[in-house]
Amino acid sequence: MDLNVKHVNAISRATNEILTNHFGLDVTPLEPTTGTGTVFSKEIAVILGVKGELTGQIVCAFSNNTAKQIVGVMMGGMQIDQLDEMGLSAVQEFGNWVAGTTATELSKESCIIDVTTPIVNEGESKLHSSNPFVTVPLNSKIGQIDVHIAVKEE
Repeated sequence: MDLNVKHVNAISRATNEILTNHFGLDVTPLEPTTGTGTVFSKEIAVILGVKGELTGQIVCAFSNNTAKQIVGVMMGGMQIDQLDEMGLSAVQEFGNWVAGTTATELSKESCIIDVTTPIVNEGESKLHSSNPFVTVPLNSKIGQIDVHIAVKEE
């Protein structure tokens, strides 16, 4: 398997750090799972393409309810009742934060990457990847965020 534990840990740390530092949440990482082929996405998924010393994707998937809470925090504690274009744009910005922090965390492991602009997928779906993936579920009071990591070293 091409997945390096140090890289997976760095990517998980990045998302955890954003939820802890930007959102003030206590985060509990749950047992990671591995697989190949199909990743089941929840109602909202932020998809980040990775290139450089690693290639592949990082997908943060969560429920609509969790997405609304993420957006609410990003908008200064507003109550968000539905995800409109502005809300989806905020979810995409959350993806940018994950991307930037991931690049920083990986650079600490001497791994240099670029991350593409995030794409937000709305609606439960199946994502298919030829790369093996590790899923790290992060649990907090705003719900669970599944971080699907399918990257390999070039």
